[in-house]
Amino acid sequence: MTKLEKLKKHLQPGGVYRREDLAQWSTAVDRHLRELVSEGTLTKLATGLYAYPKQTAFGKAPAPDDKLVRAFLKDDRFLVASPNAYNGLGVGTTQLYDQTVVYNHKRHGRFALGSRTFDFRVKPSFPKTLSPEFLLVELVNNLDQLAESKAEVLARVTARTAAYDRSRLERAVRDYGKVATRKFFAQALQSAQALHAA
Repeated sequence: MTKLEKLKKHLQPGGVYRREDLAQWSTAVDRHLRELVSEGTLTKLATGLYAYPKQTAFGKAPAPDDKLVRAFLKDDRFLVASPNAYNGLGVGTTQLYDQTVVYNHKRHGRFALGSRTFDFRVKPSFPKTLSPEFLLVELVNNLDQLAESKAEVLARVTARTAAYDRSRLERAVRDYGKVATRKFFAQALQSAQALHAA
């Protein structure tokens, strides 16, 4: 068995690898990587980052987002989202965005990984999974980036606030909201309370 074949035995279809991960199994890692890319076993995604695509009936499947992001960040603490998720909140957003956002603690900026671009955003805190409360707060945080009328969206968010669990929404606003977002929700929650009292 050649050294290249020995290296291949450590690769799993659907896996994403950093150069440094593979260096432990090869004494000529750069040459082996060139050979593996050249023969189509590995696909180069970015400097020092490679995928071993899973073969499907439709061709090679791209690496799953979570594996891609985990290898790129060298960290498990991240949350992948899309502005398209706002459309499920019932506040009048209907635009579709070709954008994948990654909340994380390490990298900030837009990075091309393979044929896709990810928008990495450093946030001091974010939930482990997407919740409607987090998405509502993020929608208001990122209002300037949306195509819809800001005034109309905010009016709908105010109207929808009453439908949310107040304590969970207040916690999300406190933990994830920008200063302007906190002020907005303080008024929205007050309006919802007044409406409820009436």
